[in-house]
Amino acid sequence: MQKRKEDGFTLLEVLIVCGLIGVLSAMALPRLLMAKQAADASSAIGSLRAINSSELAYASSCDGGFYSPNLTTLGIAPPGSNVPFISPDLSIANTVNKSGYIIQLSATAFAAAPVSCNGLVAGAGGRGFKAGADPVVPSNNRFFAVNADNTIYEEISTLFAVMPETGIPPTGHPLE
Repeated sequence: MQKRKEDGFTLLEVLIVCGLIGVLSAMALPRLLMAKQAADASSAIGSLRAINSSELAYASSCDGGFYSPNLTTLGIAPPGSNVPFISPDLSIANTVNKSGYIIQLSATAFAAAPVSCNGLVAGAGGRGFKAGADPVVPSNNRFFAVNADNTIYEEISTLFAVMPETGIPPTGHPLE
């Protein structure tokens, strides 16, 4: 009688491989989470830079030196152009959820502000603005904000609520 050769893995070998994969995954998961949070923070900072640039372009070319009070106004193209001041992903609403951050913009209306070139009514433009990016995930403790002084700030709690539209906020550390 001939003995058959059996190929394959034993149950013990499969369990050892699964255990090794589990240990490696457990070691890699915290780093993966940190990498995702870093990528989300980079996206938030990029969004605030885009808002800052858009506000400067809007104030200099469309509203006589006054700033837009919200993101949707920056998303309206001026007459004679089909390109808005800010990209559609940031102008779909006044509060945008993007890459794990809630991004918002505000400017206090100034009565002497003129009618803007893209339809903002007189008195709605602001003399300054502030924009903030607050994380959606509670374990992420990096909050960002920018105002008309063109500096992006970082703190471990929200800056948007306490940041003035111009000037250094009461808390917060400049990133740049």
